[in-house]
Amino acid sequence: MKTAFIICGALAREVQAIVRKHEWSVDIYGVPAIDHMYPDRIAPDVSRKYLAIREQYDRVLVVYGDCGTRGTLDEFLAQHNLDRIVGPHCYEMYGGGLIDDLLEEDPGTFFLTDFLVRGFKGTIWRGLGLDRYPELRDDYFHNYRRLVYLTQATDETLLAKAQEIANILMLSLEVRPTGYGELETRITEWMVSTELNCEN
Repeated sequence: MKTAFIICGALAREVQAIVRKHEWSVDIYGVPAIDHMYPDRIAPDVSRKYLAIREQYDRVLVVYGDCGTRGTLDEFLAQHNLDRIVGPHCYEMYGGGLIDDLLEEDPGTFFLTDFLVRGFKGTIWRGLGLDRYPELRDDYFHNYRRLVYLTQATDETLLAKAQEIANILMLSLEVRPTGYGELETRITEWMVSTELNCEN
């Protein structure tokens, strides 16, 4: 059965690692992570990617949260009978119920993942225009009190960079190891269930 994943670029390293770990034969197609800064682009970009590859595959999984599309991604997927993994965003995919617990404990929580730590300057700092208007930092982050770094892998370089980011944002840093969390669980469940459906 020929399989493809259409994935959010912010999940690329992790999804590739999960595919290698399970030794799946899967082709991976990424959608640029910068779309998160412009959520209206996500559904059209996923749509274009799917329409370009659909004739080549027996099954296609969309590895995305809703990510601010306000349901437009799911509307497109329903039209084509496509699945996506469950979840509103990657923080929940990694952290599961921990995310709600952390937000209930302190709504002023800003989250980072390995991807966001690696690409902080381009994705967040430049994406929010702080490279041009650094004075906006206090406006953007005024209501945040802590930075929670959800780690997918143990990497001392990333931990040090996360502390630098916390210092720049003037937030306290908490590190919560999550591994691949629900992301791996949900992808694995889909792979197993769709294989069983094809056998029956």
